[in-house]
Amino acid sequence: MAWGFLAPAMLLLGLFVLWPIADLAYLSFTSGSFTRSGTHWVGLQNYSQLLSSPDFAQVLANTLYFTVGTVIPSVVIPLGLAVWLNRSFRLRDWLRTAYFLPSITSLVAVGLGFRWLFQTDGPLNAVLQQFGIDPIPWLGSTTWAMPVLILLSSWKQLGFNMVVLLAGLQTIPLNRYEAAELDGANGWQQFWHITLPGLRPTLVFVLITTAIFTLRSFEQVYVITGGGPLNSTNLLVYYIYQQAFALFDFGYAAAAATLLLGITLILVYLQLRFWQEEN
Repeated sequence: MAWGFLAPAMLLLGLFVLWPIADLAYLSFTSGSFTRSGTHWVGLQNYSQLLSSPDFAQVLANTLYFTVGTVIPSVVIPLGLAVWLNRSFRLRDWLRTAYFLPSITSLVAVGLGFRWLFQTDGPLNAVLQQFGIDPIPWLGSTTWAMPVLILLSSWKQLGFNMVVLLAGLQTIPLNRYEAAELDGANGWQQFWHITLPGLRPTLVFVLITTAIFTLRSFEQVYVITGGGPLNSTNLLVYYIYQQAFALFDFGYAAAAATLLLGITLILVYLQLRFWQEEN
Protein backbone atom coordinates (compact mmCIF):
# COMPACT_ATOMS: atom_id res chain seq x y z
CA MET A 1 0.00 0.00 0.00
CA ALA A 2 2.85 2.38 0.83
CA TRP A 3 4.46 1.86 -2.57
CA GLY A 4 1.09 2.43 -4.20
CA PHE A 5 0.78 5.85 -2.57
CA LEU A 6 4.40 6.67 -3.42
CA ALA A 7 4.18 5.53 -7.03
CA PRO A 8 2.87 8.81 -8.59
CA ALA A 9 5.50 10.92 -6.84
CA MET A 10 8.25 8.40 -7.62
CA LEU A 11 7.17 8.30 -11.28
CA LEU A 12 7.38 12.09 -11.59
CA LEU A 13 10.68 12.16 -9.71
CA GLY A 14 12.18 9.48 -11.92
CA LEU A 15 10.88 11.03 -15.14
CA PHE A 16 11.82 14.66 -14.52
CA VAL A 17 14.81 14.40 -12.13
CA LEU A 18 16.55 11.02 -12.03
CA TRP A 19 16.33 10.23 -15.74
CA PRO A 20 17.74 13.64 -16.86
CA ILE A 21 20.59 13.25 -14.36
CA ALA A 22 21.39 9.77 -15.67
CA ASP A 23 21.19 11.01 -19.27
CA LEU A 24 23.51 13.92 -18.40
CA ALA A 25 26.04 11.51 -16.89
CA TYR A 26 25.90 9.32 -20.02
CA LEU A 27 26.23 12.33 -22.32
CA SER A 28 29.40 13.39 -20.50
CA PHE A 29 31.12 10.24 -21.83
CA THR A 30 30.21 10.98 -25.46
CA SER A 31 31.12 13.41 -28.20
CA GLY A 32 29.13 14.78 -31.09
CA SER A 33 25.83 16.59 -31.40
CA PHE A 34 22.11 15.94 -31.72
CA THR A 35 22.22 15.81 -35.52
CA ARG A 36 22.32 12.99 -38.07
CA SER A 37 25.93 12.28 -37.17
CA GLY A 38 24.79 11.64 -33.60
CA THR A 39 27.02 11.05 -30.61
CA HIS A 40 29.72 8.44 -30.02
CA TRP A 41 31.38 7.08 -26.89
CA VAL A 42 34.71 8.67 -25.91
CA GLY A 43 35.05 7.47 -22.32
CA LEU A 44 36.88 9.84 -19.98
CA GLN A 45 38.19 12.05 -22.78
CA ASN A 46 35.87 14.96 -21.91
CA TYR A 47 36.86 14.87 -18.24
CA SER A 48 40.56 14.67 -19.14
CA GLN A 49 40.20 17.62 -21.49
CA LEU A 50 38.21 19.51 -18.88
CA LEU A 51 40.72 19.08 -16.08
CA SER A 52 43.68 19.99 -18.31
CA SER A 53 42.06 23.07 -19.83
CA PRO A 54 43.53 26.42 -18.65
CA ASP A 55 40.22 28.13 -19.47
CA PHE A 56 38.34 25.74 -17.20
CA ALA A 57 40.90 26.30 -14.44
CA GLN A 58 40.29 30.04 -14.72
CA VAL A 59 36.53 29.48 -14.65
CA LEU A 60 36.85 27.40 -11.48
CA ALA A 61 38.99 30.13 -9.89
CA ASN A 62 36.42 32.75 -10.93
CA THR A 63 33.60 30.65 -9.48
CA LEU A 64 35.45 30.15 -6.20
CA TYR A 65 36.18 33.88 -5.94
CA PHE A 66 32.57 34.73 -6.76
CA THR A 67 31.16 32.16 -4.32
CA VAL A 68 33.32 33.19 -1.35
CA GLY A 69 32.84 36.87 -2.13
CA THR A 70 29.06 36.45 -2.25
CA VAL A 71 28.53 34.04 0.65
CA ILE A 72 30.34 36.12 3.30
CA PRO A 73 28.35 39.38 2.93
CA SER A 74 25.17 37.42 2.16
CA VAL A 75 25.37 35.84 5.61
CA VAL A 76 26.99 38.55 7.75
CA ILE A 77 24.78 41.47 6.64
CA PRO A 78 21.45 39.56 6.89
CA LEU A 79 22.51 38.27 10.31
CA GLY A 80 23.03 41.82 11.56
CA LEU A 81 19.74 42.95 10.02
CA ALA A 82 17.88 39.98 11.51
CA VAL A 83 19.22 40.70 15.00
CA TRP A 84 18.21 44.34 14.61
CA LEU A 85 14.72 43.59 13.22
CA ASN A 86 14.11 41.00 15.92
CA ARG A 87 13.59 43.90 18.30
CA SER A 88 10.25 45.69 18.51
CA PHE A 89 10.09 49.17 16.98
CA ARG A 90 7.67 51.12 14.83
CA LEU A 91 9.04 50.53 11.30
CA ARG A 92 10.07 46.91 11.79
CA ASP A 93 7.40 45.31 9.57
CA TRP A 94 7.89 47.89 6.82
CA LEU A 95 11.67 47.43 6.83
CA ARG A 96 11.32 43.64 6.80
CA THR A 97 9.24 43.91 3.63
CA ALA A 98 11.65 46.40 2.04
CA TYR A 99 14.66 44.18 2.68
CA PHE A 100 12.87 41.14 1.24
CA LEU A 101 11.88 42.85 -2.05
CA PRO A 102 15.17 42.03 -3.87
CA SER A 103 14.46 38.31 -3.43
CA ILE A 104 11.26 38.52 -5.51
CA THR A 105 12.65 40.88 -8.14
CA SER A 106 13.59 39.56 -11.57
CA LEU A 107 17.33 38.97 -11.71
CA VAL A 108 17.40 39.89 -15.41
CA ALA A 109 15.69 43.23 -14.73
CA VAL A 110 18.02 43.94 -11.82
CA GLY A 111 21.00 42.98 -13.97
CA LEU A 112 19.99 45.49 -16.63
CA GLY A 113 19.66 48.13 -13.92
CA PHE A 114 23.12 47.35 -12.57
CA ARG A 115 24.62 47.43 -16.06
CA TRP A 116 23.17 50.91 -16.58
CA LEU A 117 24.30 52.03 -13.14
CA PHE A 118 27.90 50.83 -13.53
CA GLN A 119 28.56 51.71 -17.17
CA THR A 120 31.46 54.09 -17.77
CA ASP A 121 29.20 57.08 -18.42
CA GLY A 122 26.60 55.90 -15.92
CA PRO A 123 25.16 57.54 -12.79
CA LEU A 124 27.74 56.10 -10.38
CA ASN A 125 30.69 57.58 -12.25
CA ALA A 126 28.80 60.84 -12.57
CA VAL A 127 28.57 60.98 -8.77
CA LEU A 128 32.26 60.11 -8.42
CA GLN A 129 33.19 62.91 -10.80
CA GLN A 130 31.45 65.37 -8.50
CA PHE A 131 34.11 64.46 -5.92
CA GLY A 132 36.98 64.79 -8.40
CA ILE A 133 37.38 61.05 -9.01
CA ASP A 134 38.06 59.91 -12.58
CA PRO A 135 35.46 57.56 -14.14
CA ILE A 136 36.10 53.89 -13.39
CA PRO A 137 35.48 51.32 -16.17
CA TRP A 138 33.57 49.04 -13.81
CA LEU A 139 32.43 46.48 -16.39
CA GLY A 140 35.48 46.80 -18.63
CA SER A 141 38.05 46.16 -15.90
CA THR A 142 39.29 42.75 -14.84
CA THR A 143 39.60 44.17 -11.32
CA TRP A 144 36.15 45.71 -10.88
CA ALA A 145 33.81 43.57 -13.03
CA MET A 146 33.65 40.67 -10.58
CA PRO A 147 32.94 42.87 -7.52
CA VAL A 148 29.96 44.31 -9.43
CA LEU A 149 28.57 40.77 -9.91
CA ILE A 150 29.24 39.98 -6.25
CA LEU A 151 27.42 43.15 -5.18
CA LEU A 152 24.39 42.25 -7.30
CA SER A 153 24.27 38.64 -6.07
CA SER A 154 24.68 39.65 -2.41
CA TRP A 155 21.92 42.25 -2.77
CA LYS A 156 19.66 39.65 -4.39
CA GLN A 157 20.21 37.05 -1.64
CA LEU A 158 20.05 39.46 1.29
CA GLY A 159 16.28 39.44 1.87
CA PHE A 160 15.81 35.67 1.76
CA ASN A 161 18.66 35.02 4.18
CA MET A 162 17.43 37.74 6.52
CA VAL A 163 13.94 36.21 6.75
CA VAL A 164 15.37 32.73 7.40
CA LEU A 165 17.71 34.03 10.11
CA LEU A 166 14.92 36.09 11.64
CA ALA A 167 12.79 32.95 11.88
CA GLY A 168 15.73 31.15 13.50
CA LEU A 169 16.14 33.95 16.06
CA GLN A 170 12.51 33.62 17.11
CA THR A 171 13.04 29.96 18.03
CA ILE A 172 15.64 30.85 20.70
CA PRO A 173 13.91 30.89 24.14
CA LEU A 174 13.76 34.36 25.71
CA ASN A 175 14.53 32.97 29.16
CA ARG A 176 18.13 32.39 28.04
CA TYR A 177 18.57 36.11 27.45
CA GLU A 178 16.82 36.92 30.73
CA ALA A 179 19.14 34.60 32.64
CA ALA A 180 22.16 36.13 30.89
CA GLU A 181 21.04 39.63 31.86
CA LEU A 182 20.68 38.54 35.48
CA ASP A 183 24.24 37.20 35.32
CA GLY A 184 25.45 40.58 34.02
CA ALA A 185 26.14 39.60 30.39
CA ASN A 186 26.24 42.54 27.97
CA GLY A 187 24.78 42.59 24.45
CA TRP A 188 27.89 41.25 22.73
CA GLN A 189 28.27 38.40 25.23
CA GLN A 190 24.62 37.44 24.74
CA PHE A 191 25.08 37.47 20.97
CA TRP A 192 28.26 35.36 21.10
CA HIS A 193 27.17 32.80 23.70
CA ILE A 194 23.40 32.59 23.08
CA THR A 195 22.42 33.91 19.65
CA LEU A 196 25.14 32.29 17.54
CA PRO A 197 24.91 28.82 19.18
CA GLY A 198 21.12 28.97 18.89
CA LEU A 199 21.39 29.86 15.19
CA ARG A 200 23.89 27.14 14.25
CA PRO A 201 21.46 24.96 12.24
CA THR A 202 19.95 28.02 10.57
CA LEU A 203 23.36 29.44 9.72
CA VAL A 204 24.44 26.16 8.14
CA PHE A 205 21.26 26.12 6.05
CA VAL A 206 21.83 29.72 4.93
CA LEU A 207 25.50 29.03 4.09
CA ILE A 208 24.68 25.95 2.00
CA THR A 209 21.73 27.48 0.14
CA THR A 210 23.68 30.66 -0.60
CA ALA A 211 26.65 28.65 -1.88
CA ILE A 212 24.33 26.66 -4.17
CA PHE A 213 22.69 29.90 -5.35
CA THR A 214 26.06 31.34 -6.32
CA LEU A 215 27.25 28.14 -8.00
CA ARG A 216 24.25 28.18 -10.35
CA SER A 217 24.55 31.89 -11.16
CA PHE A 218 23.99 32.59 -14.84
CA GLU A 219 21.67 35.55 -15.43
CA GLN A 220 23.91 38.24 -13.98
CA VAL A 221 26.89 37.11 -16.08
CA TYR A 222 24.78 36.81 -19.24
CA VAL A 223 23.15 40.22 -18.82
CA ILE A 224 26.00 42.32 -17.42
CA THR A 225 29.44 41.08 -18.54
CA GLY A 226 29.05 38.12 -20.90
CA GLY A 227 31.97 36.46 -19.11
CA GLY A 228 34.37 39.32 -19.85
CA PRO A 229 36.55 41.20 -19.80
CA LEU A 230 39.24 38.64 -20.71
CA ASN A 231 37.21 35.78 -19.25
CA SER A 232 37.53 37.31 -15.76
CA THR A 233 33.82 36.92 -14.88
CA ASN A 234 33.13 33.64 -16.66
CA LEU A 235 31.43 31.39 -14.10
CA LEU A 236 30.86 27.65 -14.29
CA VAL A 237 27.21 27.69 -15.43
CA TYR A 238 27.89 30.34 -18.07
CA TYR A 239 30.88 28.29 -19.26
CA ILE A 240 28.61 25.26 -19.62
CA TYR A 241 26.15 27.37 -21.61
CA GLN A 242 28.92 28.57 -23.94
CA GLN A 243 30.24 25.07 -24.59
CA ALA A 244 26.79 23.60 -25.20
CA PHE A 245 24.88 26.29 -27.08
CA ALA A 246 27.63 28.40 -28.64
CA LEU A 247 30.22 25.73 -29.53
CA PHE A 248 27.73 22.80 -29.59
CA ASP A 249 30.16 20.57 -27.72
CA PHE A 250 27.45 18.85 -25.68
CA GLY A 251 29.61 16.06 -24.29
CA TYR A 252 32.20 18.47 -22.93
CA ALA A 253 29.46 20.71 -21.50
CA ALA A 254 27.80 17.68 -19.91
CA ALA A 255 31.10 16.76 -18.22
CA ALA A 256 31.34 20.27 -16.74
CA ALA A 257 27.68 20.09 -15.67
CA THR A 258 28.27 16.71 -14.03
CA LEU A 259 31.17 18.18 -12.10
CA LEU A 260 28.92 21.04 -10.95
CA LEU A 261 26.30 18.48 -9.89
CA GLY A 262 28.93 16.64 -7.85
CA ILE A 263 29.96 19.83 -6.04
CA THR A 264 26.33 20.60 -5.26
CA LEU A 265 25.68 17.09 -3.95
CA ILE A 266 28.69 17.41 -1.65
CA LEU A 267 27.27 20.62 -0.21
CA VAL A 268 23.86 19.00 0.30
CA TYR A 269 25.50 15.99 1.95
CA LEU A 270 27.36 18.26 4.37
CA GLN A 271 24.12 20.00 5.29
CA LEU A 272 22.28 16.70 5.89
CA ARG A 273 25.20 15.36 7.88
CA PHE A 274 25.13 18.43 10.11
CA TRP A 275 21.38 18.11 10.66
CA GLN A 276 21.79 14.47 11.69
CA GLU A 277 24.52 15.43 14.18
CA GLU A 278 22.31 18.20 15.63
CA ASN A 279 19.37 15.84 16.05
